[in-house]
Amino acid sequence: MSSLGTTSSPPIPAVVLGGSGYVSGELLRLLAAHPSLQLQTALSASHAGEPVAALFPHLASALGELRFTARDRPEVLAALLDGFRRQGANQVAIFSAAPHGASAAQIDQLLLAAEEAALEARLVDLSADFRSPSQREYEAIYGIPHGAPHRLEQFVCAVPEHLKVTPAAGLHVAHPGCFTTAVTLATVGLLATGVVEPEFYVCAVTGSTGSGRVPGPATHHPERQSNLWAYSPLAHRHAPEMRRLAAAATGVEPKIAFVPHSGPFARGIHATVQARLRQPITAAELTARVAGSYADAPFVEVVDRPPRLKEVVGTHRCRLALAVNETGGVAAFSVIDNLIKGAAGGAVHWMNRLLGLPETDGLTQPSLGWT
Repeated sequence: MSSLGTTSSPPIPAVVLGGSGYVSGELLRLLAAHPSLQLQTALSASHAGEPVAALFPHLASALGELRFTARDRPEVLAALLDGFRRQGANQVAIFSAAPHGASAAQIDQLLLAAEEAALEARLVDLSADFRSPSQREYEAIYGIPHGAPHRLEQFVCAVPEHLKVTPAAGLHVAHPGCFTTAVTLATVGLLATGVVEPEFYVCAVTGSTGSGRVPGPATHHPERQSNLWAYSPLAHRHAPEMRRLAAAATGVEPKIAFVPHSGPFARGIHATVQARLRQPITAAELTARVAGSYADAPFVEVVDRPPRLKEVVGTHRCRLALAVNETGGVAAFSVIDNLIKGAAGGAVHWMNRLLGLPETDGLTQPSLGWT
């Protein structure tokens, strides 16, 4: 799926909407080192005018004097985007890390400003606001009105590895959630082999960063440390998204029984997906078939033993492994970094494709190893 794009062209200006959360911090970090995208600003209502490094001190050496820009003043947005145009840009890369429910209206405002500035905007949203195919489904799941229902048809939702054709100009991307990314990479890999029944039982554990930056009972260290618990068992709002994306990628809509857990670590997702085989096959043969289905996916590695979180933390990689027993049971193990592969890295991956850049640009960092 690599494009024929080149990194020799002038850098494309990039804007991050919703600049204060963990995912925003990872987006800013990745963009600071991207060879073809030039981070221009992060938009924030609560931190407008403040240095980005004051909120993210670990990024001070990379972001210098960059300051947050007000996101709730249309004239400021218009001047910002018009400035890109006057500097010779004809495109702008927009990343939204605004919260669920708030992202849609802000995205609509930004896209309107880009249109008025005669800029071609390509946008990746990391909230849930454009993942559902219809206003009715979104409002049924989230219980709030959609902020820009007229924009829904302009968004495509998929894991990058599962959509072979890059969305055309005028279309944008809603990146799936982090749980959905980890689970769908496993279920689609299994379904693609044709030897697994389309019914999956999923147990997945996520780190505390998945709950956001504002402290709460799910993230407060004394509660989370040395602890483990399930939440929303068999009723999590991402389960319909998992089924829909698996169906879009394979033509088969599976049943998925999903039980998420809160884990005592900061970042990463470990998902165990169990199913039944339709026909006898060895673990080695199944591993080879799943690996074959991801042969052109540079960020999915199919390995021969259960992977560990520290192998992927800090990277845009997913590691998958398979196990089979003599009674026809199969288990798939999927590990990702929830903040990168499940969010910020996924957004950069998509933007590379939307802009015709090499899809690996800015995403080849090795794992941190020890965290």
